[in-house]
Amino acid sequence: MSEPHTVDLRGLKCPTPIVKLNEEFRALDAGAELIAVASDRAFELDVQAWCRRTGHELLTLEHDEQTLTARLRKRVG
Repeated sequence: MSEPHTVDLRGLKCPTPIVKLNEEFRALDAGAELIAVASDRAFELDVQAWCRRTGHELLTLEHDEQTLTARLRKRVG
């Protein structure tokens, strides 16, 4: 399995990180993983809601003082 693609969403404000994430996901094959790095604190709740709505899987969500890092998997089917 190849390493997941990383998308840098730092410096973007809501709703732009989710819009960009959605664009990136369209290009992925089913079951592929992606790592999203964001600085907007709203991204934490936004990415959780986006996964519930789209059926994609939020594998991990980590954060430090500067960034939130989400590892996601594109739904199969």
